Amino acid sequence: MRYKGLDLNLLVCLDTLLEAQSVTRAAEQLNLSQPAISAALSRLRTFFGDPLLVPHGKRMLPTPYAMRLRPAIAGVLSDVDSLIGISPYFDPTTSNRTFRLCVSDFLSSVLIAPLLPRMESLAPNLKIELVPLSDSATVELDRGETDLLLTPEAYISGDHPAELLFEEEHVVAGWRENPLFAEDIDMDAFQRAGHVAVEIGRVNRASFAESFMRSRGIERPVEVRVSSFTLIPELLVGTGRMAVMHRRLAVRASRHYPIVYAPLPFDMPRMREMAQYHRARTDDAGVRWLIGALMEVVNDYS
Repeated sequence: MRYKGLDLNLLVCLDTLLEAQSVTRAAEQLNLSQPAISAALSRLRTFFGDPLLVPHGKRMLPTPYAMRLRPAIAGVLSDVDSLIGISPYFDPTTSNRTFRLCVSDFLSSVLIAPLLPRMESLAPNLKIELVPLSDSATVELDRGETDLLLTPEAYISGDHPAELLFEEEHVVAGWRENPLFAEDIDMDAFQRAGHVAVEIGRVNRASFAESFMRSRGIERPVEVRVSSFTLIPELLVGTGRMAVMHRRLAVRASRHYPIVYAPLPFDMPRMREMAQYHRARTDDAGVRWLIGALMEVVNDYS
């Protein structure tokens, strides 16, 4: 199929070439011959008036122009993939669709775990794939690799629609035998105690609570840093440390661990947890059903 003189099939070839940086590897990934890939690259060079990839040792490096093209090409292919995947009909009782969710372990615990028993009866053949939050979460959403990104409002992409799931408050938690929790936690106790803190991603992506405290200059000694919210309760037991936790998670954890929680000694705004989906999936009946099912879990908790 041609559009304004370009064979649109060549965009798939170019996207693969830019990723593989090798005619041989691109041919293997697309299940085509090397001469076919070379011919496609030649046609792409002619159309765009640029070499696109140039030899460099055993690899082929993208030109600056090709690097500028790459996000646009990925976006076009992502939109096409999303469009193809959309169906006006969705029956959860018979569908065997797999939903890929990018989600923190906090939401996996308080939102996804309560959803799964419901799905056994309402949607027995549906499958859920949970992918942890990372620095590339919004990139994966852009590429159409994620059906839903569940994350605080501060971390959503501005390029796609998002809906509020619920608002969450934070508390300070610690071991049940921690003497600091014998009374209300004041600011002095909060800043004297050692803390467990969560950071997500390799580029120091602070949690909502961490970002807020840094913005307000609230300092305390952080003695343990982890990338998992659900690890915090276990790390508090038997210590004098404390941690800022989501209230829902603290309530859930207190049923299984000897921990207690108390109000924060300072005001923190409620965190807005959002469900974001690719703009091409706005009318995806399956995504709409899944968001509705998540909202039912939220309403039951409330």
